[in-house]
Amino acid sequence: MKARFEQISSKSESSFTLLQLCQPQFALSYHFHPQFELTWIQKSSGKRYVGGNVANYTEGDLVLVGSNTPHCWLSENDKTDDSARSLVVQFKSDFVGESFWEMPETTEIKALFQKATAGILILGQTRQQVIKKLENCLTDQSFHKLVGLIEILYIIAVSDETELIDKNFATTNYTFPESERFQKVFQYLIENYQHEITLESVAEIAHLSATAFCRFFKAATHKTLVEVITDFRIHQACSLLNNTDKPVLEVCFESGFGNISYFNKKFKAVTGNTPMEYRKLFNG
Repeated sequence: MKARFEQISSKSESSFTLLQLCQPQFALSYHFHPQFELTWIQKSSGKRYVGGNVANYTEGDLVLVGSNTPHCWLSENDKTDDSARSLVVQFKSDFVGESFWEMPETTEIKALFQKATAGILILGQTRQQVIKKLENCLTDQSFHKLVGLIEILYIIAVSDETELIDKNFATTNYTFPESERFQKVFQYLIENYQHEITLESVAEIAHLSATAFCRFFKAATHKTLVEVITDFRIHQACSLLNNTDKPVLEVCFESGFGNISYFNKKFKAVTGNTPMEYRKLFNG
């Protein structure tokens, strides 16, 4: 599974794409495309990757991703039938014409497009409002679908129930080759963080020297390679502690840590609790 640019074609009779996905699991590679993407996870849980951020997701996850912001949702565990379901809307910024966003009535949505580069997590009552309108879009006629999408964007734009997912990614201006390099590196980390990863191996993926790669990676993520790999491993450990009864030692090794003392130290530094304390808090 390689990182890639994704070419999306909308139907000629529609200015945007509305997709209802039913799959055994979400396993699409870390990718990006010019279209904005609004994703509602109807059924599934696992890891969500947006920009340089990794987080757990569950049923109801609702995220707006900006143009050319790399992202993916990866289900945990093997699944069957339609265990992973989502509703996805993909559209370009000019889906109603560029001049439309120059009108004073659409100022908030234009600002939303700029913020979406960081990825936007939609929460609370705003999420319920958006989900209701997405459900309507499935049965609405084409004109009402278009109006519904504009309304959805406005609801998100003026809401205070949203969170930026990766502010660091949004503040970095990438050229197309840099974006491609970034997603290749992150795809490699996503697939291998549970195993030993060397600076040299990742630098080779990026086609950079070790020194040049460190500069590139720090500028892109505001973190070192070790810090990002540790973040991935801690998120995996949290998921195992939350969702399984596996002993802490097994969680340590399955998350990619090779030393229980180091695992305990890093886990407490990141979460503020030891692994056992974290498990008890979550179960409580």
